[in-house]
Amino acid sequence: MRELPVRAARWSALHPWRAITGWLVFVVLCLGLGAAVGTHNATTEDYRVGEAGRAEAMASEGHLQHKPTEQVLVSARSGALDRPAAEAAARDVAARMAKLPEVESVAAPHTARNGQVIMVEVTMRGPELEARKHVDPLRAQTTAAQRSHPALLVEETGGPSISKGVDAQRGDDLALSEAITLPATLVTLLLAFGSLVMATVPLLLAISSIAAAMGLSMLASHLLPDAGVGTNVIILIGLAVGVDYTLFYLKREREERARSGGRLGPAAVVELAAATSGRAVVVSGLAVVVSTATLYLASDVIFSSLATGTIVVVLVAVASSLTVLPALLVKTGQRAERRAARRAGGTRRPRIRGARRMRMGGTGRVWAALTRPASNYPILTLCVSVLLLLGLAAPLAGLKLVEMNRDTHSRAVPAMRTYDRLNAAFPEHRVLHQVVVRARPDRAGEVASALRELGRRTQTDPLFTGRPRLRTSDDHRISVLELSVPYLGNSDEALRSLAHLRNGYLPATVGRIPGAEAGVTGDVARTADYPAHQTAKLPLVIGALLLVTFVMTTLAFRSVVLGLLGVVLNLLSAAGALGLLVLVFQGTWAEALLGFQSTGSIGSRVPLFLFVILFGLSMDYQVFVVSRIREAVLSGIPTRKAVVDGIGSSAAVVTSAAVVMVTVFASFVFLHIIEMKQIGFVLAAAVLLDAFVIRIMVLPAAMTLLGEASWWPSHGVPRTRRPAVAAVRVG
Repeated sequence: MRELPVRAARWSALHPWRAITGWLVFVVLCLGLGAAVGTHNATTEDYRVGEAGRAEAMASEGHLQHKPTEQVLVSARSGALDRPAAEAAARDVAARMAKLPEVESVAAPHTARNGQVIMVEVTMRGPELEARKHVDPLRAQTTAAQRSHPALLVEETGGPSISKGVDAQRGDDLALSEAITLPATLVTLLLAFGSLVMATVPLLLAISSIAAAMGLSMLASHLLPDAGVGTNVIILIGLAVGVDYTLFYLKREREERARSGGRLGPAAVVELAAATSGRAVVVSGLAVVVSTATLYLASDVIFSSLATGTIVVVLVAVASSLTVLPALLVKTGQRAERRAARRAGGTRRPRIRGARRMRMGGTGRVWAALTRPASNYPILTLCVSVLLLLGLAAPLAGLKLVEMNRDTHSRAVPAMRTYDRLNAAFPEHRVLHQVVVRARPDRAGEVASALRELGRRTQTDPLFTGRPRLRTSDDHRISVLELSVPYLGNSDEALRSLAHLRNGYLPATVGRIPGAEAGVTGDVARTADYPAHQTAKLPLVIGALLLVTFVMTTLAFRSVVLGLLGVVLNLLSAAGALGLLVLVFQGTWAEALLGFQSTGSIGSRVPLFLFVILFGLSMDYQVFVVSRIREAVLSGIPTRKAVVDGIGSSAAVVTSAAVVMVTVFASFVFLHIIEMKQIGFVLAAAVLLDAFVIRIMVLPAAMTLLGEASWWPSHGVPRTRRPAVAAVRVG
């Protein structure tokens, strides 16, 4: 592993055009193969967890599972509804829908209690998750009906329409994110390098890595199905780590070029950079991969999809930094040599003046001032920094996790606005509980009697509304009782109605039938069971994550102390970022500022995703910074002095990398999907805290206090000489 970056860089430096061509072929091949096999999307079965999932499986066994439905509303544009005209429009809609092959059945038009809205409910064929792909013909008929009845308002909503609208919104949001991120990243790199060519290299490599990863993720989806979030995470993580790894490499290449004063050829300079930063990139990439792999322990299709996308794009980014990046650096170095030779007007080997233009080298006055407190007053700096992070983490005491369901989608989606009007006019359609029972066929009568008794009990409960509906499978093994709740799915009232069913009504009725297996599913059950599932898996995932972080750091630096320190620092930055997330998103004070409507809660997936991704990404900074400190120690500098030199020499590039990451993550705050906004915000906050508090204040203060003990159990760090590299010229 130690020699791999050097060997790869040496080969690429000696064969730059082969390396560049090979990379382009690899990217095209990945995209081509991915497009050829397509993406295997997750099915309804892949999302089932907890009691709700078991009940859904039983209902599906009896072909009584919930079918995708669309609701078409007919109402007045203003004033009172013209009932005869509205009823004619509703009949027209029903007749149009009944002719479509995508439609299984059309219910009779139903008038709201206030008499101002008429609804036509349409049941579609096929699985629930597939319905959004086939809803366009239904929406086209609704549009045609609207044209035929211009005096009325004819509009459509439902799960398939909402999913279709959210998918379109997600695509627009990603385009907006890219429009923000790419120029901002380019500006940051221009400020860092002062060269358009050198600023473009990291961006192009990141984009090509993202393209290759998208193709590979399509292939991977046939082993682990894609939950529809793969593209989001590949873009989010790919741009961040792709630019970061290239920055680390370029930083060292420029330092080696400056140190050589033009005496070494581009290939030799690149090889020296590979011996240090190349290894750091490999270690960082493996740390991200291994830590992200702990998400598979959550046994959840969405987390598995997130993990697969992250792992694939990180591995591709590491591969690009080891192969095509050295080749590009050699070609740009040769170009710089030729330009310098023309300016010199002679045949003598020119001195490259790039070192004079380098903006990321040296400690600099600013970074010396920022790192001075940690070196001069380590105890005070450590205490103040840790107290600051703990203060930011304090709001975590009020953390409320909720599964982000349909009710949390942006109202910028037209189907969501119609959905709100549907809920207002027909409260009995807001939430549907499904009580599913599986028993022997000879007990079908007993099961039906118990379910009817359950339904009668709910009639006296104000948390329920409407009339219960009982259905039984053809083989009489499965029975489903549907109960309506006039509250939104994530409301306290809806959750209480679920508790009444599971803890009271169900045990008192169906629970008394010997051998009967029962469960409650539906929107509320999913909302409750998913966070419970994640909470149950959280200790396993976090425990594995802490262990992996400790082992990776210990192996990278041969120090148990640094392994433990890395775990503690990651916990501090993650806790501080989560506290900020709770402060911002569970309240209402930042709604206008960040463009969201608070749900008073945090998406149930956000904390676990933050922990895993942050622990992986923070290894980038940890490995790069501590590697510089260790290099100084290896050269004979005492640890306390090496901390100052290492932090100072790496601070600017870490800051540049952090700015790029924050730009990428913060761009997701502008998205409409509330969970993606929260993920973007918390990752941006975590990277800021990690780069500017942990790496500049806490880490140097702690290592300064520890001194030589930082490297325990090593009995001192062996002093080694700088590796010699031949001044190879590439023609």
